[in-house]
Amino acid sequence: MAKIGVQGSTVKQQFQELGVYETMKKLSEIGYKSVEISQVETSPENIEAIQKACKDFDMEIAAMSASLEPQTKDGESLTTHYDKIVADCKAVDADLLRIGMLPIPAMASLDKVLEFCEKVNDVTKKLKEDGITLYYHNHHVEFRKYDGKFLLDIIREKAPLLGFELDVHWIQRGGANPLEVIRDYKGKVELIHLKDYRVGELPQESVDALFQGDASKFMDKFNNLIEFAELGSGTLPLKEIIEESLSSGVRYLLVEQDDTYGVDPFESLKISYEHLVELGYTELF
Repeated sequence: MAKIGVQGSTVKQQFQELGVYETMKKLSEIGYKSVEISQVETSPENIEAIQKACKDFDMEIAAMSASLEPQTKDGESLTTHYDKIVADCKAVDADLLRIGMLPIPAMASLDKVLEFCEKVNDVTKKLKEDGITLYYHNHHVEFRKYDGKFLLDIIREKAPLLGFELDVHWIQRGGANPLEVIRDYKGKVELIHLKDYRVGELPQESVDALFQGDASKFMDKFNNLIEFAELGSGTLPLKEIIEESLSSGVRYLLVEQDDTYGVDPFESLKISYEHLVELGYTELF
């Protein structure tokens, strides 16, 4: 049976401030028992704290995260720290590993994307031998078209062993239909990111700026009203998305909110949890 969990990046600041153990305790108290680890330092101390939290709070790690190549000067990656990343996955009993985004240069170059696919094919085969399946998480840039094809579809074609972690908010923001994409990727997706899609409120000061002659300030806000939202407070058909995901054979549906706009992230996750309970998914936690 599929499970609903939480994407750890939603509380990345809390992981740093409260520590891994206390943060996972708070997630457990809300009702989340599955956590995807992302933007959390995988130091030996943190890996040990994850192990202890999973044991003490009856939790599990849905997936771990890694980049293909270093994203920062001292960052870990599958290219430079393969053995450590595999060892971390095995230490927390995770057989799913996900790449969170394209390398930044590849976002502006199809040739760079094709290079990424070639490299990711090699590491995906290697991970398979170590009992780990590699997944790729989309944003909106993958819904740019090249010769009539979505970039995401090109990645699927050129990296056939790669699985996909579909993010329904970013699919919507990219102009595609989340339900159709989930259906199209059936058999290739075991991870779904659940986050709602909200059109924000236009601030009065932006309206005032227009009438004061500052059209650029108005247009900047007008063109950037889309917000991440607690589940149930946006416009996505979440019930249908979850049902389509279940039909597609997903293992984990992970609640995520990239920005909570000043609301305590634990409170945002609680609101999302309660909405999913209202929809009838208590047994998936």
